[in-house]
Amino acid sequence: MAAAGPGITIIGSGFAGLCMAIKLKEAGYHDFVILEKEQDLGGTWRDNTYPGCACDVPSPMYSFSFELNPEWSRLFAPQREIWDYMRRCVEKYELTPHLRFGREVCGLEYEDATGRWRVGTGDGETFTTNALVSGIGALHVPSLPEIPGRQSFAGRAFHSANWDHSCDLTGKRVAVIGTGASAIQFVPRIAAQVERLHLFQRTAPWIQPKPDVPLSPRLRSALRTMPLAGRALRNAVYWLLETRALGFTVDPRLMKVHQVMAERHLAAQVPDPALRAKLTPDYTIGCKRILLSDDYYPALGRDNVELITDRITEIREHSIVDATGREHPVDVIVYGTGFKVTDALNEQRIIGRNGLKIQEAWREGIESYLGTSTAGFPNLFFLLGPNTGLGHNSVVFMIEAQVRYVMSCLRLLSRTRAKALDVRPSAQQAYNDRLQERLSRLVWSEGGCVSWYLDDKGRNRTLWPGFTFEFWARTRRVRPEAYELIG
Repeated sequence: MAAAGPGITIIGSGFAGLCMAIKLKEAGYHDFVILEKEQDLGGTWRDNTYPGCACDVPSPMYSFSFELNPEWSRLFAPQREIWDYMRRCVEKYELTPHLRFGREVCGLEYEDATGRWRVGTGDGETFTTNALVSGIGALHVPSLPEIPGRQSFAGRAFHSANWDHSCDLTGKRVAVIGTGASAIQFVPRIAAQVERLHLFQRTAPWIQPKPDVPLSPRLRSALRTMPLAGRALRNAVYWLLETRALGFTVDPRLMKVHQVMAERHLAAQVPDPALRAKLTPDYTIGCKRILLSDDYYPALGRDNVELITDRITEIREHSIVDATGREHPVDVIVYGTGFKVTDALNEQRIIGRNGLKIQEAWREGIESYLGTSTAGFPNLFFLLGPNTGLGHNSVVFMIEAQVRYVMSCLRLLSRTRAKALDVRPSAQQAYNDRLQERLSRLVWSEGGCVSWYLDDKGRNRTLWPGFTFEFWARTRRVRPEAYELIG
């Protein structure tokens, strides 16, 4: 028999989990806990500590709208400042009593008889709760490539999300596998330190200039003393970022202006035509994540850096072999190979109504209603669930919209005195049919690339296909007719 637990259980202490907790407390609801598998809060911004780790969304938008931060040191905040900001939020909103560290959730099972969820944790505890909010995010399960011989490598090897700070790269021959968002931040930092850097690129990314500038003490003082100035700055950044969505959400041909900007950036920073050819993508900009950097291209022009575009065929004890048969001796391998995104939720042990497993519900692909509710799983809410990711703006905005929607669902339960609510399959189906129809015409499907945005069937299960204010409008309040009320 599982012990009775809190009314609401939040899983994860990143931006999503903290936002949910803050809004519950603001509503006068204190019967909740935040389960965190690690020994500290922070999610992505706790785990990723690689050299040069920073946000690629302007700082004024990478914070809660209700808790603006006038203390950012740069327009694009470094990892440590974001992590410190999250800690300050925990302190200000008195969330510490609700945090439970070292409590990994191993299983969730809905009890049809009681209308409660049974939660099992890694330390063997089992308890029941009325509602669950999953704030585990998408970028937390590192993806390692299936390369023959990977386990036989005798040197040090680690993923960028688990950076081994005990490994001194000075004077070492280092291989970096992958050229995504993390790699373009850490490659410039380690290039000058290593003896030789072998950078293995499968697909060239489109890169635009990063307008990262220090925020002067004078400006920070003004933002502190004039809150309306901070609000105006945030609004200006928001609408500037929203204009980028035109090419994403309306017509891929509108991406041309972004492509021209990236092409000029490449031409200006890479004078060598042979290297420039290797770094020129063969797909429409935006099909994969657009990256921002001013120091990545110059790093690749160093004498001790080699860009290798031939496929890796084997990893040996002390070397990497490419498709031409060339062997590259290396001492350390750093995997900048991203995360399991469309697989991350599907690997959870979640059992809903009438024994329905999440894998069975998602056998045709992960989907939900408004990225938040999945039919057959009452009172289970996903933050940053399917199709809530963005290619142009801040996911913190999406988190806030979803949290407000979950609060609306909870108020509906309170008002009707129902035990639980379950989104109707017809509402979920209609929503996803429209969503996928829209996505099929956009750059992520029509741009000529394969990306982590797509599942193994080629369907985009990751991104929101519209402007963020559209999502905000859709999630302003719950539509009771979209749900079945239980009990």
